[in-house]
Amino acid sequence: LSEQVLGEPLGSRATMVQFSSAFCTPCRATHALLSQMVQSMNDVKHIHVDAESHLELVRELDIRSTPTTIFINKDGIEVGRAAGTPKREQVLEALAAIR
Repeated sequence: LSEQVLGEPLGSRATMVQFSSAFCTPCRATHALLSQMVQSMNDVKHIHVDAESHLELVRELDIRSTPTTIFINKDGIEVGRAAGTPKREQVLEALAAIR
């Protein structure tokens, strides 16, 4: 995944790309959690993608449900994925694995 595909710059260490849909209640909770977490992390970015507006990308990445969060490294390579609303500890673990 690249800045061109996502429309925003990637984090200097990691980026969490969250795929959501408009009427998805767990998506709002996931968005709130991830947005809050990156406030204290200057090398991690949270990018929100509306799945319904990006169907080609959803198919390409095999996103099967919302919310789905893809963890990518600074080079845009997927290194982890969470389907559903991740727990704070899961997010921290996934980010800790990215150097």
